[in-house]
Amino acid sequence: RMNPLVAATIEGWHRPHERFMAFAALKHLTLDMAARIFVGVELGPGADRMNEAFEHLVSASMSRVRLPIPGLEFDRGLRARRFMVDYFGGLLPARRAEAGEDIFSRLARAEDDDGSRLSDQQVVDHMIFLMMAAHDTTTSTLTSMMFELARHPAWQERVREESRALPGDALAYDDLDRLEALGLVFRETLRRYPPLPVIPRVATEAFEFGGYLIPKNAMVVVSPIVTHHMAEWWDDPFRFDPDRFGGARAEHERHTHSWIPFGGGPHMCLGLRFAEAQVKTILHHVVRRYRWSVPEGYVMPVQQAPISKPRDGLPLDLEPLAH
Repeated sequence: RMNPLVAATIEGWHRPHERFMAFAALKHLTLDMAARIFVGVELGPGADRMNEAFEHLVSASMSRVRLPIPGLEFDRGLRARRFMVDYFGGLLPARRAEAGEDIFSRLARAEDDDGSRLSDQQVVDHMIFLMMAAHDTTTSTLTSMMFELARHPAWQERVREESRALPGDALAYDDLDRLEALGLVFRETLRRYPPLPVIPRVATEAFEFGGYLIPKNAMVVVSPIVTHHMAEWWDDPFRFDPDRFGGARAEHERHTHSWIPFGGGPHMCLGLRFAEAQVKTILHHVVRRYRWSVPEGYVMPVQQAPISKPRDGLPLDLEPLAH
């Protein structure tokens, strides 16, 4: 399901004499993929409305004034949530009745050992979060990867040669592990630009850490972007160097929690493998279809919260390759 959607979508990316705005294009693609794979629908013209709703939801999570005051971001987030609840709630009765294989349908029909099902609200809440997590963080990662591959043409060519060495245009599931160079770039980009630069948690009990007493219910913030640039664990940490993840060096194995773009321990993100499959599939098609670069002297302005992304949409010079 991923391969034909990616191939068809990226064909329309090149427009002569126009810069390619990578972030917006990738966001539309990843949302379409999430809708087809997780919900079993094609958004079509509704994609813009859905994307806007997710943007308002994510922005509202950072609101300081958490009141439904018209015109403020928290109110926009509440209205966006109502839109999402209505959207998924409207689809739910049919999903409970039908034998669909998408995750939405499976959640709607899932039963525990006692035969109990999730409530309508629980299913809807799961789907809102799943759809957000399945495309926003992946968009952030893909955008940063395209930026770094534009800045490092030797790595872009290395990734391209690896993809061209595979048989056929479509990427098979068994081919994922063969894209070793792309896997190194994926991990190094997540180190340099974790989509979630901070991970907030709440202490369920009082505890002591590093000589400090943390009271119950206090917010505790883990910062992957800080951990990922600590000289104690990484050689020359501010340099883009994917080979640091290779078997000969394996810098990420120096500490169990020095590389944490997906969190760590028993609560590591369940979407890790899906994200890697999605990223590799998209970039496999892109490197075989295009070569790209950034304008001379360009520095990507990064907005770190609530999810890392380029403030200018990442303009790229995209050049089609001969088939």
